[in-house]
Amino acid sequence: MAGKTIPTYHDISEISRSRQLRLETLIRLRWLAVVGQSIAVIVVAFWLGFPLPFAACCVLISLLAAANFYLTFRYPPAHRLTPAASLVLLGFDLSQLMALLFITGGLANPFAPLICVPVIISSSAQPIRHSMALGILAVAGITALAFTPFPLPWYSGSILVMPPILIAGVWFAICSTTGFAAFYSYRVSLEASELSDALAATELVLQREKHLSQLDGLAAAAAHELGTPLATISVVAKEMERELGKDPRFGEDVQLLRSQSERCRDILRRLTTLSAEDEAHMRHLPLSSLLEEVMAPHREFGIKLTLNEESERIGEPIGQRNAGILYGLGNLLENAVDHARSEVRVTASHNADRVKIVIEDDGDGYAPDILLRIGEPYVTKRQRDDRAGGLGLGLFIAKTLLERSGARLTFGNRQNGVPGARVEVEWPRHRMDINLAN
Repeated sequence: MAGKTIPTYHDISEISRSRQLRLETLIRLRWLAVVGQSIAVIVVAFWLGFPLPFAACCVLISLLAAANFYLTFRYPPAHRLTPAASLVLLGFDLSQLMALLFITGGLANPFAPLICVPVIISSSAQPIRHSMALGILAVAGITALAFTPFPLPWYSGSILVMPPILIAGVWFAICSTTGFAAFYSYRVSLEASELSDALAATELVLQREKHLSQLDGLAAAAAHELGTPLATISVVAKEMERELGKDPRFGEDVQLLRSQSERCRDILRRLTTLSAEDEAHMRHLPLSSLLEEVMAPHREFGIKLTLNEESERIGEPIGQRNAGILYGLGNLLENAVDHARSEVRVTASHNADRVKIVIEDDGDGYAPDILLRIGEPYVTKRQRDDRAGGLGLGLFIAKTLLERSGARLTFGNRQNGVPGARVEVEWPRHRMDINLAN
């Protein structure tokens, strides 16, 4: 467990690409806009009979449809847009909508709030700087709509004039709606992305731990496969030694070849002496052995590690070796060692129903605001103590792996005025004891 870190996996950067907009999704949204705008213009012009610049509206709608046709035939459906390309397309959509609203009454048009839609789409999937640029364009367009000289299409012989105070109120309402909805969409998308990346990192860490635990089996298999060719080499080396052992030109080389082949056979013999029963034994860990394996790598950092065991005269649970439990407990212990001043205390207790491990340090403990969010990915600070790293993705991974094993985690601070953090990990006994697993 020593030197355990959370690497910046290239796989996670690939997952982050999933936040890029798919061109097909944007094209479908634009076709929806084309249909909606066409229906609105036709209803106003022919059913309601309101006068409006019908030809200009058709030109603007046709531009959006033509752009959609071009993108459909130019790029494959699975094409993903770069942030810059998304900004250009969403900016075009926003400009087309603002132009259509500008010639049909501006902010007096009941469809004016639709301006916020491209900004919300951008904020849910694009970098913040691109979304802010689109938001600035939207605010500028909303302001321009407040001063449009074109009246709202209305009954013939009458012009609907909105008071300036009402125009100002509509301007403020649309701007605030755009800002609020965009911020909310950005936060939800960011949290979902962080959670997705953190879960991906969790899976990669668990796979790594499982691969490490399988090395013993691979070594034994390699020893078995190499045994036959190495025996052949040894026989040939003996024959060569018999024939050339006294030859001053080749004698030393032949003896070296035979001695090294014998050495290889000894190494392989030690690997193959691990019987299936021994391997099964290695896969089982008593609770005390599990804790010792977790604590051993952290004893060389100048922090005193103390292990206390409490039981109710019931045999010690013996569980299967679980890479997730080893990694999760090791990460919690590493975090405690990083933030402790001088001592970390580990207390293990068990009875007929449960198995409980408590890890306590004498550091500054968790800040109240951190306790509310503990276990979320990228929570990176404890109480103000800059001597060590913080809580972050590693704690999220540890919590996820331990909960996957059936554990319930409780984070808090030590009581009765004693400084330090306290983490409780508790399992139902049948999840940690192979004798009760079935």
